[in-house]
Amino acid sequence: MINSTVFRWFLCIPLLSSCIDEPHTPANTYRNNFESLWQIIDRQYCFLDEKNIDWDSVYTVYNARLAQDTVSELVFFDAMAEMLAGLKDRHVNLLSSFDRSRYWNFFTDYPSNFNSSLVYSDRYLGKNYRLAGALRYQRIAGDSVGYLYYPSFGDGFSDSNMRYVMKYFENCRGLIIDVRNNGGGSADLSTHFASYFFDKDTVNLYLRHKQGPGHSALSDPVGMPLKAHPNLQWRRPVIVLANRSSYSATNLFIARMKDAPNARIQGDRSGGGGGMPSSNELPNGWMVRFSSSPMYDAALRSIEGGIEPDVKVVLEAGDVAKGEDTLIEEGVRRILNKE
Repeated sequence: MINSTVFRWFLCIPLLSSCIDEPHTPANTYRNNFESLWQIIDRQYCFLDEKNIDWDSVYTVYNARLAQDTVSELVFFDAMAEMLAGLKDRHVNLLSSFDRSRYWNFFTDYPSNFNSSLVYSDRYLGKNYRLAGALRYQRIAGDSVGYLYYPSFGDGFSDSNMRYVMKYFENCRGLIIDVRNNGGGSADLSTHFASYFFDKDTVNLYLRHKQGPGHSALSDPVGMPLKAHPNLQWRRPVIVLANRSSYSATNLFIARMKDAPNARIQGDRSGGGGGMPSSNELPNGWMVRFSSSPMYDAALRSIEGGIEPDVKVVLEAGDVAKGEDTLIEEGVRRILNKE
């Protein structure tokens, strides 16, 4: 038989549970979704002050356009995407079941400085290039220079792959690493790839974290160590080819290689993307991705806007007409002339 006092206690449990506040979820209205999106960026996006963006003024403009429930879902999405595009950040996306917003002008305002037909021509990679993991490589310039094209840090490689690459290039006077049009992928892979070109451990990237809703509420910089690979180290000249479409994890690789002892960056300013992304959900289920933790180079300069090359080189139309890639040819010339 259950004690009557205990029985009455059990009866109270549903009543107690009903008194516990559930997390408040705003109603799914255009106004609430707009307010949620604006507040997420206001409190968590890390580059508002760096980019001198008056986010309160943005609120005023879009609140006037979107605070009513009379527009269609597509029109509302496009307006929210337009608002986010003002951040000029490819790491910022609005994702729904029918579309994904993205910002393109970070590279469309620059020359492409890349022609894949040239890269895969017989003068460079050719049809029978070697493939070690995601690394595509071939000897060029009379077998005197190694050429390695890495199209995406979203595709991997192993130490065994790199060991074969270095063995294949052992008689070459230098190496050209082409990361043009490499849109990024794994930050860990980009750091590991850079480790082959350092002879000692170094800290040349730094990260800060948001510590509150204030636009400049950021932690002190925290070093991101790079450990030189213990067994595989390229000690000869290396030239990294970059263009404006070298983005995100590729931007990190370029920032790392700026400090490699025998490396030089050549081509155009990289695409940037120096913020580690986070995501959040709106009341209607849409997701917003945004930069939340900024990164800095060895001199504690932001890398969000990209990395300037050591040597500026533009793909010349006259060279293209001759079947030559100006950036690769300049890299070969500098390696052979020991510049």
